[in-house]
Amino acid sequence: MPDSRNRRRPQSRPADPARSAALEVLRLVRTEDAYTNLVLPAVIARHGLDTRDAGFTTELAAGTIRRQGTYDAILAACIDRPLRRVEFGILDLLRLGCHQLLAMRVPAHAAISSTVDLARAKSGPGAGGFVNAVLRSVARRDLDAWIAEVAPDPSGSRNARMDHLAVKHSHPRWVVDLLDVAAPDDDLDALLAADNVPPKVTLVARPGRAEVAELPGTPTPYSPYGVVLDGGDPSRIPAVAEGRAGVQDEGSQLVAHALATAPVEGRDELWLDLCAGPGGKAALLAALAAQRGARVIAIEQHLHRAGLVRRALGGDTPAAGVLGVLTADGTKPPLAAGTVDRVLVDAPCTGLGALRRRPEARWRRSPDDLLPLVLLQRRLLASAIDLVRPGGVVLYATCSPVRAETGDVVSSTLSSSDAVTLEDVRPLLPGVSDADGPTPGTAQLWPHRHGTDAMFLALMRKA
Repeated sequence: MPDSRNRRRPQSRPADPARSAALEVLRLVRTEDAYTNLVLPAVIARHGLDTRDAGFTTELAAGTIRRQGTYDAILAACIDRPLRRVEFGILDLLRLGCHQLLAMRVPAHAAISSTVDLARAKSGPGAGGFVNAVLRSVARRDLDAWIAEVAPDPSGSRNARMDHLAVKHSHPRWVVDLLDVAAPDDDLDALLAADNVPPKVTLVARPGRAEVAELPGTPTPYSPYGVVLDGGDPSRIPAVAEGRAGVQDEGSQLVAHALATAPVEGRDELWLDLCAGPGGKAALLAALAAQRGARVIAIEQHLHRAGLVRRALGGDTPAAGVLGVLTADGTKPPLAAGTVDRVLVDAPCTGLGALRRRPEARWRRSPDDLLPLVLLQRRLLASAIDLVRPGGVVLYATCSPVRAETGDVVSSTLSSSDAVTLEDVRPLLPGVSDADGPTPGTAQLWPHRHGTDAMFLALMRKA
């Protein structure tokens, strides 16, 4: 009888570093509430990835998290037990395999074998066999065929359609319901699809410090300060490395532009960013203020984010146009009432307008988050109205199209205060069309229409 010790065992190959890095990102997001875009650079550096592998890791990690809901529905059809009984680390591996098989140009044999190698390296031969069997089942169909099989039939009722879209586009059902109310006309399918398209890197040239022409890329269609980067690492661009330019979504640039270009009566010397972290809008506002002899105060409640704001505004040597950064509660700011000429309230929100950029947000948020955020948004807007002087302006913005956080906050404020009037913000958005907000005179940007995050803007003037 042959000695069992001489039986051939599967050869363990080294795990691919790019895929190992993606798996580490998924683990950090799941166990430490990390943000994908913030942990990726450190993980990529730790694994020593070159530019090509870094791009692969970024798409694999972020794309897997975006499409997690769809992949879980597919995996549930391929596994003979509930997903809750699959070890979290193995489920992460299976999701990575699904994304390679169904959404990336990775040959099926390479996607399966590399994921199996990673499973064996992390969890042993038994895990490798399980992962191999499941991914071979996944590989039998393409993504469209799987969606046709696992997504509920959309015909019949609204509930059936919402359930179908939730699986098809990998959004929690409660998010689909909120976006259905907010989305214009019959744009819901296009909006949800746009949330799963990785956004291109957009740069901003801070006026007076950098010129758009010195940034590589294509000029943005709406913001006069931006370019869409064609590729490469933005931190290696001299203007970005020197703090004269930065990475900033075009919608965020338009928020700062709208506040800075709104007409004010009388003096125009003191501007305020009431919720400034992490500092991108404050940096653009400071550059615009400096050109007019005005200065910006930035307020941020959280110490770590206040540090990010200081860094964005020049650190120990503040840029022109910066008066200071205060670590304080925006609802109780240490400033005298009626002293500020322009106030930006870029309020904390659900972030459901930036799901393409923050893939984990759709899984991390819950319906219970909405009411506390709305109450905070109302208090912050009331604080801004108190701080602005007569004739000055307040711009209220959220990175969310959810009605409760946008038009409802504005309507509630206007009905409870006769100190401000709503002005039409849309003429302040150069070239933007199809951006009517839920309240007349407000604006709502959309990723599927404008290529920006779904920023909401409302402009108010102190009587």
